Amino acid sequence: MTNSALMDKVLVLSGVDIFSDAPDAVLVQLANGVEEVHLQPGDVLFRQGDRGTSMYVIVSGLVRVHIGDQTVVELGEREIVGELAALDPEPRSASVSALEPTLLYRIDQEMLAALMVDHPEIVRGVIRELAKRLRSTTAVYEPI
Repeated sequence: MTNSALMDKVLVLSGVDIFSDAPDAVLVQLANGVEEVHLQPGDVLFRQGDRGTSMYVIVSGLVRVHIGDQTVVELGEREIVGELAALDPEPRSASVSALEPTLLYRIDQEMLAALMVDHPEIVRGVIRELAKRLRSTTAVYEPI
């Protein structure tokens, strides 16, 4: 990977909430380990019930998180998807499909776990993201 490509990845990762407090050296390590995934509209990233071992950072594009035909949320640039599978070995709780051409960075469970052991700022970022998702899910069920 060229130095320019590496720095582009670092720039994207630094703009993702869970990595926003991570030191540059950690972002470089992470950027070196991500795998690019390209999706076209209608492509399925993963299906509800699949076993997952990775999470994804959306670099560009838009994805739909859905259970059957019911849309849970649409996620775009610099958001993460599939984070539960990187933390918990349970089957995927929803399916994810691309709504437009989408580039994602795949981060595997082992890499994330290793970074979390040595870098509590990443743990805090993951907790913040999970809390945000829980709040938004809870808000859907609050009485009107």
